Parts: sequence; C-alpha cells; structure tokens
Amino acid sequence: MRPWQQQLNLFFIAMGFFTRIPMPKWIEVDADKLNQASRYFGVVGSLIGALSALVYSVMLYWVSPTIAIVFAMIASVLLTGGFHEDGLADTADGLGGGWTVEAKLNIMKDSRLGSYGALALVLALLLKWQLLSELALFDPSSVSLALIIGHTLSRVAAASFIFSEQYVSDDASSKSKPLAMHQSVNELSVLLASGAVLLLLVTFIQAVVLVCGLIIVRFGLARLFRKQIGGYTGDTLGAAQQVAELACYLMLLILGASW
Repeated sequence: MRPWQQQLNLFFIAMGFFTRIPMPKWIEVDADKLNQASRYFGVVGSLIGALSALVYSVMLYWVSPTIAIVFAMIASVLLTGGFHEDGLADTADGLGGGWTVEAKLNIMKDSRLGSYGALALVLALLLKWQLLSELALFDPSSVSLALIIGHTLSRVAAASFIFSEQYVSDDASSKSKPLAMHQSVNELSVLLASGAVLLLLVTFIQAVVLVCGLIIVRFGLARLFRKQIGGYTGDTLGAAQQVAELACYLMLLILGASW
C-alpha cells in the first residue's frame, strides 16, 4: 500500500468509527492502525462540522436561523449516531452516581440512562442551541464557521487525552472502549496540525482565545477525570468533546459580542 493510500486508510478508519458514514470495503483495520487513526479525529470533526454547516446554510433559505440551527444539530447527531452525546450522559451518570472508581466505571458501562445523564444531555443540547442562536444574532453566516471550528477543535482537544492520560478500563467488551489506547508524538502532531489549520479561518485574537480557552478546559477535565477514575475512558472522551465544543461556541459568542 502506497503512503497516500495508508493515510487514506487511516482517515476512513477514523471516519468509520466516529460517524455512520460507511467505510469502503478495501479498508484494512488492525490494532496498530486503530491507534494511528487518532491523528485524523480532528479532520473527521471538520467533515461533521462542514456537513452540519451545509444543512444549516440550506435551511436558512426556508426557516429562521434558530430553527436552522436545530436542523444542523440533528444532522450532526445523525452523522455520529449521538456517539459523543452518549459519552457525556454516561460520564455524568458515572461521576454523579458512583462512590468508588469501580462503581463509577460500572455505571458508565450501563446502557440505561440515569437522572444525572439525562440532565447533562438536556442542558448541553439546550446550551448548544442557545449559544449558536445568540451567535446568529450578530451574523447568521457566522454559525456555519462556528460549527466547523467547534466540531474540529473539540475533537482535537478530546483526542489529545489519549496521548497524556491513562486508559483505566480493561474490559475489552465494554461499549466505552475507545478507538485508540495509545498515541505517539507523530499522531499527536498531525492531530494538533489539523486544529491549527482551522484557526487560519479566524482572526489572530480569536485563535489565541480559542487555544488558551481549550487548554484551560482540557486541564480542568483531565484533572477531574484523574481524581474521579484515575484516567479516561471512551465515555469521558465523548464528554470532553461535548464540553470543548460548548466552550468553543461560548468563546466565539463572547468575542462576537465584544466587537
């Protein structure tokens, strides 16, 4: 397999895991490729954000921006199967309902939705809609850019946990098992580069605020996960993505309101 085919293979592995878009039949998957595919998590986020932004832009011809945002959110959920939202709900249930590390991990693996998870999911979706709706008041077209940036940078931030944090669940059958359990410097470099490219779409001040803000969010979440369960699981990666996405929208809204 040629170098460009190898990279394309890794991209499709990442896309196949994080979206409902089917992979081509010629894709080769093994343990090493699963780990290497983490370099393209941000690129997959760009794809999801771009498709969500496309739905939003098309719906603007028929409905108001606030309703178009709902359709964009539905599109992102359909594309991913609610993968990250499920992780957020499971993490909220586990951290909120368990007293010991073992109890927290067991609750996360439970497919049933608890009160903490339901509250986290409803509040996160409501906040996401509200932030994007407020952003549309300044400029409806800015929502499209926000969707692309939010989906991309949030996945870059979440995937970077694989490089620095300890994977704490050893249950291979668990639905919360992440795509990659190890990340090399090369994978991390490509991952960060995919986020850096997206920052070229915003102003220098916006880029600085987004980077600094996400570093703070990542530090806080990493500390929380270490304290609560000693590391990360696939569910906490999903939760980190959702929190980071909300943080991106909040920062873009604050920057938009101040100018």
